[in-house]
Amino acid sequence: MDAEAALAWVDNLVLTKTGERLSALQLTILQQVWQGRKYLEIAQYYGYTEGHIKDIGSQLWQLLSKELGEKITKINCCSAIERYLHSGDRQITPSIQHKSNNFIGRSEAIAHLNSLVARGSKAIVIQGEGGIGKTTLAQAYLHQHFEVVLELLMAKETQNITSAERVVEEWLKQDLQQESGVEFGVNLARLKRQLQTRTIGILIDNLEPALARQGQLISQHRSYVELLRVLTDSRVQAVVLITSRDRLSEPSIHIEHYRLPSLTQDAWQQFFSSRGVSVEPLTVQQMHIAYGGNAKAMGILCGAIQADFAGDAKSFWQENHQDLLAPTDLKNLVASQVNRLHSIDPKAYRLFCRLGCYRYQDVAKIPIQGVIALLWDVPISEQRQVIASLRNRSLVECDRGKYYLHPVICTEAIARLRTSAEWSVANHQAADFWTNSIQTIETIQDGLQALEAYYHYVAVADFDLAARVILKSRNNQWRQYLPLGSTLYRLGLLQPVLAAITQIIDKITGDRYRSEIYNILGDLYWIGGKIHLAIDCQEKAIALSTQALNSLDLDSQHPIYCLKMIEIDSLLSIGLYKIDLWELVAAANLFKQVIALAQNTPHHRWAEKATVCLALINSYLGFTQEAYLLVEPIYQAILTEEVPQYTGRFAYFIQLLGQTYFNMSELEKANQMYHRALYFSQQSNYTQVQAKTLNALAELDRQHNSLTVAIERHLAAIDLLISIGAKCDLAEAYFQLSLTYKKMNRQDESIINFNRAIQLFANIKAPKQVEKISNLKCIS
Repeated sequence: MDAEAALAWVDNLVLTKTGERLSALQLTILQQVWQGRKYLEIAQYYGYTEGHIKDIGSQLWQLLSKELGEKITKINCCSAIERYLHSGDRQITPSIQHKSNNFIGRSEAIAHLNSLVARGSKAIVIQGEGGIGKTTLAQAYLHQHFEVVLELLMAKETQNITSAERVVEEWLKQDLQQESGVEFGVNLARLKRQLQTRTIGILIDNLEPALARQGQLISQHRSYVELLRVLTDSRVQAVVLITSRDRLSEPSIHIEHYRLPSLTQDAWQQFFSSRGVSVEPLTVQQMHIAYGGNAKAMGILCGAIQADFAGDAKSFWQENHQDLLAPTDLKNLVASQVNRLHSIDPKAYRLFCRLGCYRYQDVAKIPIQGVIALLWDVPISEQRQVIASLRNRSLVECDRGKYYLHPVICTEAIARLRTSAEWSVANHQAADFWTNSIQTIETIQDGLQALEAYYHYVAVADFDLAARVILKSRNNQWRQYLPLGSTLYRLGLLQPVLAAITQIIDKITGDRYRSEIYNILGDLYWIGGKIHLAIDCQEKAIALSTQALNSLDLDSQHPIYCLKMIEIDSLLSIGLYKIDLWELVAAANLFKQVIALAQNTPHHRWAEKATVCLALINSYLGFTQEAYLLVEPIYQAILTEEVPQYTGRFAYFIQLLGQTYFNMSELEKANQMYHRALYFSQQSNYTQVQAKTLNALAELDRQHNSLTVAIERHLAAIDLLISIGAKCDLAEAYFQLSLTYKKMNRQDESIINFNRAIQLFANIKAPKQVEKISNLKCIS
């Protein structure tokens, strides 16, 4: 008998009895055994060990023995199946337990089908990626609503598709007990008469092998168009469900499409429980996200957990979470769909593979412009059509105009792209897209999107270009023109920038770029409390910029400006670090050096910043008059500016200006500067400035005996500083909190926070800070 028909019948038997289909490997073994192949031949041809094929075959014979009620072996399986079929007993009684399991998580889908049918839809294409549960839903729905169901299981390979003529003949003779004629048109007329008098459900399963690239039926099987016209005629009493990974686009046939959603996490949890597998919610959540809620994946994972891990889902996931295609059946499921795409639509296939270059992490969904960026070899007039081809085949997801690949699908795309000649060019194209897509950084998301280009360059080991991503300057929300790395850490994204820089810093060539990278890295280490490493970085930046300056053509004005700026900025940064170490005299000398180098030059704004810092040191040292003379002109300029230029490019230093006035007991001016800095930092997500300002305002509150408000501000500042890992500022915040608790006579809390401050400053290796706050504690 026909092997395809036998395999389809066995697969349907197992599905109805157990609620699950045979795996791809089980079907392969059954097909090959039917053709007389030995286990060794099957193993060698499909790339398995003979032992593995024997194990899977043994499980298959045991399953069939149970369902057919007699012992089935490799030797007698073909004769037993033929005998069972020829006996005329082709009815299959579903197991009640497993029949109910077919409906897990699909109540909404069934309700949706009901609503479509109620509206008069005659034919519905249930569309979705492989394994999502299209066939299970369609069979369950039709067998629930119709006593007679005609089924057509389309062959998986185009060359094996049964003709529409033969399908109609089989339906008439075997299922409807009607005579069939020689002519196809005659048989269609007889089928139509039957459907006009009988309410029948019809399933056409796995239609996509019969579809061409544009979703139309292929030329050698256009007779299916005539069949579908009959099935969708308004006078027939049939409901036709078609399952397909691809969209059906036949203009002459009215078809409804229903894209089947993935199963929910709750459905996965319920499924595992129904199979006796105990899985904690977190593990289910992680698996569900990784496999996109795919129903087939759920069944395969459950089987693997039971067979190989004795039902221990947590252990299974710990071992396999980094290789989503580890189960062979899952890999085959995805590969078969992608292989078909390769054969019928090479352009869409190339796009699918290229989409594997995107990470889908910090930026989880790609704008359509990012997809188009990967179609560099496709005419503009065809690009949207290629994207639609992937969407119609459920190989790319689209959510409000943005695109992404499910993790399992993405794993396959990455694997294919890596082994192709396009790995490098796809990543470079994607990097260019990300870089060009962001002109101004206004939000954290803008910054993360701009940083995506870095990961593409690292993926192809182009470390110099990766460095340039971090160093590319753009206008930001503070009206500054800063490198991406500097803007990101101001937004509180220290760890992503730190990880990015440390990964490539030893692989960058060229003194200029290395000096700029060290300059940013120094600030990152400083904020994170590694002040001595920060100083080392800035000293390296100065040395490299000087070295690069000496080798430059004097006509290269822009590089000269940049390299001189690195030298000045690094000196200013070291001065700020020295303040946190409480090495005030050394800091003052550095700020004086910055003023001398930058004043009345293109770098004059660094002189202004250094002036505020020098004034702050004078105020700490008790030189009030000197401090006043330095800051008063800047204070007046800030108050009278029409456009808040200072607020934009001077944000960090406005808070220091407030601290200077606070130290001079000019509390009203201090309050003005603090509130200006706080408003700006809150509006622009400048986390470090917001936290430092809150802590400073708490000091003012303590002065005015508003102690409850002070505590709230201290704690808010501490939460922000912890979130960005700003150790130096956090130590100071704990110390100020301890002073406020002491003034409230809450000695226990005061001691706890004082010790936290001491411990942090000790870890930072700032002995003068430890000495300073210890003395201040005693005085207070």
